Amino acid sequence: MRTVIAGGHGRIALRLERLLAARGDEVAGLVRHPGQGDDLRAAGAEPLVCDLESAPVEEVAAHLAGADAAVFAAGAGPGSGADRKDTVDRAAAVLFADAAERAGVRRFLVVSSMGADPGHRGDEVFDVYLRAKGAADADVLARAGLDVTVLRPGALTDDPGTGRVRLEASTGRGGVSRDDVAAVLAELLDTPATAGLTLELVAGPTPVAVAVKAVAGN
Repeated sequence: MRTVIAGGHGRIALRLERLLAARGDEVAGLVRHPGQGDDLRAAGAEPLVCDLESAPVEEVAAHLAGADAAVFAAGAGPGSGADRKDTVDRAAAVLFADAAERAGVRRFLVVSSMGADPGHRGDEVFDVYLRAKGAADADVLARAGLDVTVLRPGALTDDPGTGRVRLEASTGRGGVSRDDVAAVLAELLDTPATAGLTLELVAGPTPVAVAVKAVAGN
C-alpha cells in the first residue's frame, strides 16, 4: 500500500510514517519546507515539498498519483491566528480531498479534533479552529468519490502509547497519546469498512486492533 500524508512533518504524521514503513508499506509526506525532508526520510517516508496553502489542485493531485490512500494530518498549529485556522484546517483539507478525487484515491482519513463542529459558537481562535475542522469534516464526508473516515482524538499527549484505546462515535472527553493515535490511523487504513464514520478517540482499555474491528462491525 502507498499512503500519502498531508502535514507529513507533524508529530502524529511522523509516528504514522514510522509505523507504515516498518510494516513494509510505501509512505510519502507533504511538507512545506525542504529542510523537513531529513526527518521524513529518517521515519522511512518520502518527502514531497508542497504548500497546501498555495498549491493548485493539479500539483497536489500529481503528488497523490498512484497512491492507495491519503491521510490529512495537517494543521495550522498552536500560536497560529484565526486566518490560518481557515486556510489550513479547513481549506487545505478541502484541497487535499479535491486532489484525491482527481487522482482517483478513494481511501481518505482525516485527523480532526474532538468538538469539531461547523456550527460551534464563539469568537476565540480555538472556536474558529473547531468550526474550521467541523466544516472540513462535513465537506469531505459528503463526497461520493471518497471513502472517508474522520478520527477525532481527545487532548493529545506525548506519553508513550499503551496500544489500548476507547474508539467510539462518542467517547466523552479525555486524553490520548500521539503514539496511539498513529496506531489507530494505521489500523483504519486497513479497515475500509469504517468509511463514512466519524470516530472519537481517547485512552481506554481495548487493544487498538480490537477497537477498530468493533467500530467496523467485525
